[in-house]
Amino acid sequence: MSHVFPRHTKASLPTAVAGYGCYLIDADGKRYFDGSGGAAVSCLGHSDADVIKAVQEQVGKLAFAHTGFLTSEPAEELADLLVANAPGDIDRVYFVSGGSEATEAAIKLARQYHLERGEPQRRHIIARKQSYHGNTLGALAAGGNEWRRTQFAPLLIGISHISPCYEYTGRGDGESSYDYGQRVANELEAEILRLGPDSVMAFMAEPVVGATSGAVPAVEGYFKRIREICDQYGVLLILDEVMCGMGRTGHLFACEADGVAPDILCVAKGLGAGYQPIGAMLCTRQIYEAIEHGSGFFQHGHTYIGHPVATAAGLAVVKAMLERGLVQRCAEMGEKLQAALEERFGQHPNVGDIRGRGLFRGVELVADRATKQPFDPALGLAGRIKKAAFQAGLICYPMAGTRDGRNGDHILLAPPFIITEEQITEVVDKLETAIAQCLPQG
Repeated sequence: MSHVFPRHTKASLPTAVAGYGCYLIDADGKRYFDGSGGAAVSCLGHSDADVIKAVQEQVGKLAFAHTGFLTSEPAEELADLLVANAPGDIDRVYFVSGGSEATEAAIKLARQYHLERGEPQRRHIIARKQSYHGNTLGALAAGGNEWRRTQFAPLLIGISHISPCYEYTGRGDGESSYDYGQRVANELEAEILRLGPDSVMAFMAEPVVGATSGAVPAVEGYFKRIREICDQYGVLLILDEVMCGMGRTGHLFACEADGVAPDILCVAKGLGAGYQPIGAMLCTRQIYEAIEHGSGFFQHGHTYIGHPVATAAGLAVVKAMLERGLVQRCAEMGEKLQAALEERFGQHPNVGDIRGRGLFRGVELVADRATKQPFDPALGLAGRIKKAAFQAGLICYPMAGTRDGRNGDHILLAPPFIITEEQITEVVDKLETAIAQCLPQG
């Protein structure tokens, strides 16, 4: 009998014993293609020799040094590398152990920044419906997925949520893509004015929405308008790239595709590629200097921030992406994956939308393609597809509640950047089998 507290107490899971390339192997020898990289984590695949070597060497030299006393070489070098490749005026990196820690740190830094500048009245955060920013209480409050929030609602701070940029369901008849984006972006200004122009401290959003909506990118011009509004009202722009960042969309930082630079940027998942738990919050020189020339102390911290072994792994991962041309490869293979999905499912009566950037793709399932009507949530379609795909040897990331936290089903694909064209065919074949098995008949 296991004493591990699992995610679901009624699930009986096979035991993973090995991973090679794009595959995971269980104790019975069955191979699974890791078509979602776990949760968009395993961007380099499994058993990457360079990353393993970097971790082993760092453990042999220095496993841990608390950042209240010492810094470390891999943390310094990784910070330099990230800043050298980051957008805009990003100048400092605060290492954490994962995505929720990164977004929590971002929220607290945004608040302290305004305090240090003598604006204590700035206390409100605005985010978007159907967003996901993590599972700790501050991050969960920022997220806009009702299913994840509901039972913890009494514990959450109040955060405003405006409409997402979700063209498939949000754009009106006769409305251009650009005009739609401007309309929903302008909801930010309206909400700032409603709350009080000098009371809002930050707006938080994912450049490409991941788990809760299924790889939904913003339309052209949306984030540029968001940036304008934030600048006009002195609101910090926090971009959450925990899932969509670190090369996943074919750009090292996802916001590059939208031509904007944030004030605070959160990354994780692909930063460590699964070899170590690591995340990071990056901020601009202006924000850092407000702390530096003010109290000098960011009132935040965790035991394992800047962990030497974790940052050594992250350094090896980012070097691999840059030196092997894997970000560009991700963009190229992402187009091939999109083409393969469109060829197989583009005319499928129950596939409403196929979207995304790079190797971050979503397939939205609908009961009626013409009306975009989602399936009845009682069918549990996403969960059934996940099980059927797993049985067929494909790990993918189906989720329910695509539209509003309850209605809608999508399948998220985020395979390793080393995927081959033959493996794209394998993914699409196995996904087709799973969908066919699970769709209601008649």
